[in-house]
Amino acid sequence: MGEQLIISISREYGSGGHEIARKLADRLELAFYDRCMLDEIAEQMNADVSDFHKYDEKPGNRLLSRRVGNHTNSYEEIIAQFQFDYIRKKAESGESFIVVGRCSENVLKDYDCLISVFVTGDKEHKIQRVMEHFDLSESEAYTKMRRHDRTRKQYHNRYSEGKWGDATYYDMCINSSPLGIEKTVNVLENYVKERTGNQEL
Repeated sequence: MGEQLIISISREYGSGGHEIARKLADRLELAFYDRCMLDEIAEQMNADVSDFHKYDEKPGNRLLSRRVGNHTNSYEEIIAQFQFDYIRKKAESGESFIVVGRCSENVLKDYDCLISVFVTGDKEHKIQRVMEHFDLSESEAYTKMRRHDRTRKQYHNRYSEGKWGDATYYDMCINSSPLGIEKTVNVLENYVKERTGNQEL
């Protein structure tokens, strides 16, 4: 690939956003980064990766955290900053990639090559997807979905200028429910090609 291309995909829980991001990365032959970046970060630091995953995309508690200058005792904030730095380094290297979540549309907002996407979905479709994936009842799936979305929103809004899911802060917001996963990927693939002017991606 010639010019650098970075795609940030944020998503509501149960929308299939993660699967859509991975399929799009495969289609466009781009590197793909999600929570697994913590494995590499932990290995580089010789740290316990399970601790990293425990605090991944968690907002933390402002009342219990303490900040002195640029230093903080909040594990959630430390893990978040590790990931933000990781994403920035990938972008600074000139690499083209897709990244899921991690406030990436805000972290990389100064890159002209960034295309930011937010994937949403109809409530019923999201609940059904969570039910099938985790073998849960409807009420259990709904509770899980609400909890994850609340956490994502709090996490995102703590570290970002824009509001989570607010269309103002994304290049494209798309509802995956009417089209399904594959056709949503098709739409995003075509959008990326039109935006970049490169039909050979």
